[in-house]
Amino acid sequence: MKALDPELLMRRLMWPEGRVRMVLDTDTYNEIDDQFALVYALSSSPRLEVEAVYAAPFHNDRSEGPGHGMELSREEIERIFGLLNLETSGRVFSGSTSWLRDTEGGVASAACDDLIARARASAEDDPLYVVGIGAPTNIASALVAAPDIREKVVVVWLGGHPLYWPTAQEFNLRQDLEASRVLFDSGVPLVLLPCMHVAELARASSAELERYLDGRSEIGTYLSKIFREYEHYPQTEAGRSKQIWDLAPLAWLLDASWVDTVLEASPILTERMTWSRDASRHLIRVARHLDRDPLFADLFAKLG
Repeated sequence: MKALDPELLMRRLMWPEGRVRMVLDTDTYNEIDDQFALVYALSSSPRLEVEAVYAAPFHNDRSEGPGHGMELSREEIERIFGLLNLETSGRVFSGSTSWLRDTEGGVASAACDDLIARARASAEDDPLYVVGIGAPTNIASALVAAPDIREKVVVVWLGGHPLYWPTAQEFNLRQDLEASRVLFDSGVPLVLLPCMHVAELARASSAELERYLDGRSEIGTYLSKIFREYEHYPQTEAGRSKQIWDLAPLAWLLDASWVDTVLEASPILTERMTWSRDASRHLIRVARHLDRDPLFADLFAKLG
């Protein structure tokens, strides 16, 4: 595949000034961090203009398979929209029901079709930011089916671990290895938010949510409730906090000072889910650190 014009790529990898047109690709029922990210994005207008939300597949102990996970995610997206009194028509789309296997055509879905159409309709000077906080099956399918959209989008993806980490293996990345490879190999402008040492820093405690969210709004009470009741959050441990991983891509879009980033050559993702480096490959932007305090101050102000 022909590489993007280097000058265009560099423009796309700069932090965006002004309004950001975006779509959110989310495995919303996978745990409880996607719900926070979805609400935060929808509450961050006019800086973030959320044009559409795509349900992404997932498979863990909360689903029977990727298709079932996608359906559960769509139901959760619709529940969030209802709590915020927002219409879902024309804004919420079902995604892939299986992982990416055919890199020639991608996995067909309403989300894939909408992403292609929305990207192609974007003006040259107004790219669409594709924020992914789940397995990138929908995003990769669109890039495979319509490579031309690389010139109209910027992918901001939470996945993998830092490029110096001994393994890249992380939930979003390993769920669909082929789709993850597409992000690094296609040449699409990519901003990578790794989990270890970056997204994991977006931590909150139940006491903090009870103080700033619970009872202050319907959606704040809901988020506090699902956090408190999450099965992998032991309430009895003093000092316990939990990662709200999926806030990290939004943090970078909202304020560049909250997330330290550098330009790196796009890594090669191996079969063993490790990183291999080749300095001649195209550049991507990689986050190295996240300042959680201003992020949560903004979150609580908007949701409380």
